[in-house]
Amino acid sequence: MVSPLQRCRYEYQPKLPGILVGDINTVVPVLGGKTTSVADAEELKKLFPNTFGMPKVSFKKGKNEEISNIMNVGVVLSGGQAPGGHNVIAGLFDALKKANTNNRLYGFKGGPSGLTDDNYVEITAEFLAEYRNTGGFDIIGSGRTKLESEVQFEKCIKVCQKHDISGIVIIGGDDSNTNAAVLAEYFKAKKSPVKVVGCPKTIDGDLKNESIEVSFGFDTATKTYSELIGNIARDSNSARKYWHFIRLMGRSASHIALECALQTQPNICIIGEEVEKNKTSLSEIIDSIVKVVVSRGNKGLNFGVCLVPEGLVEFIPEFRALLAELNDILAKNEKEFNTCTNLKMQYDFVMKKASKTSCELFSLLPEGIQGQLLADRDPHGNVQVSKIETEKLLIELVDKKLDELTKTKEFNGKFMALSHFFGYEGRCAAPSNFDSDYCYSLGYNAVLLLSSGLTGYISSISNLSKGAENWKAGGIPITMMMNMEMRNGKNKPVIKKALVELEGKPFKYFEKNRAKWAEETCFLFPGAIQYFGPSEVCDLVNKTLTLEQE
Repeated sequence: MVSPLQRCRYEYQPKLPGILVGDINTVVPVLGGKTTSVADAEELKKLFPNTFGMPKVSFKKGKNEEISNIMNVGVVLSGGQAPGGHNVIAGLFDALKKANTNNRLYGFKGGPSGLTDDNYVEITAEFLAEYRNTGGFDIIGSGRTKLESEVQFEKCIKVCQKHDISGIVIIGGDDSNTNAAVLAEYFKAKKSPVKVVGCPKTIDGDLKNESIEVSFGFDTATKTYSELIGNIARDSNSARKYWHFIRLMGRSASHIALECALQTQPNICIIGEEVEKNKTSLSEIIDSIVKVVVSRGNKGLNFGVCLVPEGLVEFIPEFRALLAELNDILAKNEKEFNTCTNLKMQYDFVMKKASKTSCELFSLLPEGIQGQLLADRDPHGNVQVSKIETEKLLIELVDKKLDELTKTKEFNGKFMALSHFFGYEGRCAAPSNFDSDYCYSLGYNAVLLLSSGLTGYISSISNLSKGAENWKAGGIPITMMMNMEMRNGKNKPVIKKALVELEGKPFKYFEKNRAKWAEETCFLFPGAIQYFGPSEVCDLVNKTLTLEQE
């Protein structure tokens, strides 16, 4: 049994860029000039001698006889889920079958390990039918195994030889596409004919540049969160007695928080990148929130909405220093620390080892947050920032400050707060029409890149705010997006994360309006994602992209 909406979504035919509409053998690649990386070009050139500096690729109409050659392709879903992944696979399948009905698509199960372990399912029309335009990665599952060793690469070559696979498509975020670049370089160095193409996925929105205008899933996830925020804002405005503190997924960048603020106009939205630039302390953040709560409360407006990016604590200078110290202390004293059987013992242990500044901050934190900071580490030995309930930390500290102001009669209102975390609610949502179209186009486009003999590229669809018929298809070398960063004590090539640009149009629009949103009740209520109806509602592009391309 499926829901009526799901049944209708199976039938939706995604839109393609104008250049890709029609016969697939009438599109040919156009190569641009040589490229370089965003930084560390000399180091990257040494690491990627066969794939560094390759040209950007666009497409034009022309006769393409090569695309009809038989081609088997393998596809991998890598990393966390994002709405639209199934449509990337649908675009791959349809383009392959259009090029030659004898082409085959192999879905490797459970992420990159499915490729090394030869754990696969062949994607057929019947198998794919119930996944078209649906959310989730359940068609073949995903995983976080990194492809980085020669042993893994050799296994990949053998699996590809076994199935006569000439192309691999890796659907993932920055780490996954970095792995795709490394794999492409290895194949080329070993003279393997297998080509590798990536597709840009992450709801966080931090995999972007001038050619990758948005990562897929961002549009749907932020619209899903914004619907929930709008519902909460409406409830807040109705009950008129609660402040809602909402933490939003997105550890390394505040794109999600900013986009949701643009869609819903909350009273407060903290942008981590701005906090970092201004070296804003935790106490200054609390003071800024308190200022808004007091101003509204003294006018009888004892309610509001505050959006908090998941990775906020890593942007606060003294908090980042505390996290680094804790990671270092626990790594160097793991056995001794593990003998501490309760939080009090753990607290005393840390206070003896940490610097005076970190001790002062740590002692100010609520007990629950202290426990979260001392909880199990991630595989790299670091604090699991996603588990820190920052929204609850802010509530406690704001409440404490307001108590002081109430005693001095500077605050005449009331403060009752509720906390929320929106993350997993958006990762597997049914994709918006935008993400359905965009993802299908990314997959379809990937086949054209592979059939053109290109490897080490990421599928690129641009001009995205202008309607699908005006979208531009092409590809850019993954090395173009890379720099060198310290990872686990080693300098490694990685795709550079794109943070919120404080001089960019989306942030500037937010900055211009946030004082009004703070004082007044200006909530917007986006409502649920619409799939059927007027194009201006159903094909709506997210605010960030719209403002960036004005």
